[in-house]
Amino acid sequence: MLTGGSYQLAMATYLGAGALALLLLAWWLRRWPLLASWLCCSGAALLLLPAYPEPGMETMAPALVVAAFQFGTEGLEAAMHALRPLGVALLAAQVPGLALGAWLRRRRGAAAASA
Repeated sequence: MLTGGSYQLAMATYLGAGALALLLLAWWLRRWPLLASWLCCSGAALLLLPAYPEPGMETMAPALVVAAFQFGTEGLEAAMHALRPLGVALLAAQVPGLALGAWLRRRRGAAAASA
């Protein structure tokens, strides 16, 4: 059974690992700012969104993990409570991801033209 402290440590570790993975992805794709920002924002929406594992529970887990386990064990209908917010978050991440990438690409192009 998880205690309050171990639950917080587990969630902080998961969120830290997700943030580190996104930073490494951004660094790896730094030559392509549009792709990097789009994938990082989409990845943040998929990796960092929490969801309740089952209705009535007090603790949360990563929504992607909840959806995968619910789909694998109980089917699509049971996973829909985690898949709906994931879809909305993924759609909402597209606008800032593409806008940031376009801005970075434009800024890089202006810096190269002035040099």
